[in-house]
Amino acid sequence: MAIEKTVAPHALPRATRFDSSHQEAYLNLWRTYDKLRSIEDAVFLRFELTAQQYNTLRLLRGEHPQKLHTLVLAKRLVSKAPDITRLLDRLEERKLISRERPDDNRRVVKVGITSQGMKLLQKLDQEVLECSKKQLGHLDESQLTQLVSLLRLARAPHEEPDSFWR
Repeated sequence: MAIEKTVAPHALPRATRFDSSHQEAYLNLWRTYDKLRSIEDAVFLRFELTAQQYNTLRLLRGEHPQKLHTLVLAKRLVSKAPDITRLLDRLEERKLISRERPDDNRRVVKVGITSQGMKLLQKLDQEVLECSKKQLGHLDESQLTQLVSLLRLARAPHEEPDSFWR
């Protein structure tokens, strides 16, 4: 009976671990997202928020005192919200946002941040800053700039030309 020798995955040649360099890059991006997201989730969990809810509040604060159309807000989110209405319902229940329908067009919904929403973000500001340092603080400014450029380049063919994120 032959004894099989096991080899640690990191010791395997690249060609046997991934089907292509494209797959390797994507899977590394996915793993990086997963690792960095868990650090972020720990912060938001303490405030009973999701990352997407936080992003919504952050975008609304950036427009304050103006309000954003729901569809504009949805396009600016970091990740697509499959049910923006439900996301907004939850924030409105907590009195963190307000919604209004203009009299001249009842199909349009405008969303704004409330004073409670602003206060919550103020509590979060320092923690979010510390979180981002924990996530990527080991990279210097040049590396961060290069990383942002590469990420924009990677997603450019998949975004609309007028995307908020381009």
